[in-house]
Amino acid sequence: MNEDRELVAPCGMNCRYCEAHLLQMRGKTKNRYRGCAGCRPRNKNCAFIKKRCEKLHKQEIDFCYECEVFPCDNLVKLEERYQKRGWDCSFIGNNERIREIGLDAFIEEQKQHFTCPKCGGDICIHSGKCFDCSPSG
Repeated sequence: MNEDRELVAPCGMNCRYCEAHLLQMRGKTKNRYRGCAGCRPRNKNCAFIKKRCEKLHKQEIDFCYECEVFPCDNLVKLEERYQKRGWDCSFIGNNERIREIGLDAFIEEQKQHFTCPKCGGDICIHSGKCFDCSPSG
């Protein structure tokens, strides 16, 4: 699995654009965040859902959409938390998109969406700012 593919967690989070991952890749820390290599690279499979999901824990599925109870209550709660905070990630929508167009096409869409038009850097899901040309990323 290549790096971009490995950075898409089972819950649908594209860790490549997560603040904790962006901080680690740039050797920075900020407030309460420590860096993060991503869920799959850390063998966490999905930091948000895995502890409460037997299928992810046993690695019976690669993405939440593959489960017959998709979207489960845990994924719905996570989705609601992100939507309430205005963060640019829909776990349910991302899973549906991966199912619809495949992982590689999803990654390309994400690159287009989260690439800074000014400098070509990475835009953070959490802040909406470019980590390369915005002050304080």
